[in-house]
Amino acid sequence: MNRILLIDDDLGLAELLGQLLELEGFELTLAHDGQTGLDLARQQEFDLILLDVMLPKLNGFEVLRHLRTQKQTPVLMLTARGDEIDRVVGLEIGADDYLPKPFNDRELVARIRAILRRAQPPKMDTHTQPIQEFGDLRLDTARQEAFCNEQLLLLTGTEFSLLLQLARQAGELVSKEWLSEQVLGKRLMPFDRSLDMHLSNLRKKLPERSDGRPRVKTIRGKGYIWLP
Repeated sequence: MNRILLIDDDLGLAELLGQLLELEGFELTLAHDGQTGLDLARQQEFDLILLDVMLPKLNGFEVLRHLRTQKQTPVLMLTARGDEIDRVVGLEIGADDYLPKPFNDRELVARIRAILRRAQPPKMDTHTQPIQEFGDLRLDTARQEAFCNEQLLLLTGTEFSLLLQLARQAGELVSKEWLSEQVLGKRLMPFDRSLDMHLSNLRKKLPERSDGRPRVKTIRGKGYIWLP
């Protein structure tokens, strides 16, 4: 059973979500302010955190900033509808996805399951090697760990999945539409910058190549190429 931490000060919404998620087979823990939520997230192990932006004591951005210095637990941020700034900031500091309020129950469950799927090691068949190497990169798909020149990279589950998909298609143009489906588990919508923000975060965490070339080339309006 997947454990979910919901950090939201809306008691009515929290109660409704608790009923919904328990019916879907999740184990839910509640926190109604940012500091309590952060303490729980640090002290316990959760499979996913649902994090509201507007919270007493510590807001959602502060909670996420503090959390990302210690843990890479997947985070789905709950933002105000139409507030693009909240979404961009959340993704910049390490959220895996966002969902504007008010949201549809089915959409919430679908987003949760998509994040959980990409946070889990893929099923291996007898012909699949868990350790995959791409130049100076070594990706351990069983442990969801990435190394560059033997140095561990602190990646979120989403960033690891994005890196793996790009590296596997090295030298080929990979469309944003395909990456959104494979990595984020959703269709690419107009003006959705989620994929761009995850790639930006990934670029910042990847060391420079010894030859000085970029690791990822952006083809405007089309997609990306991982340079071998």
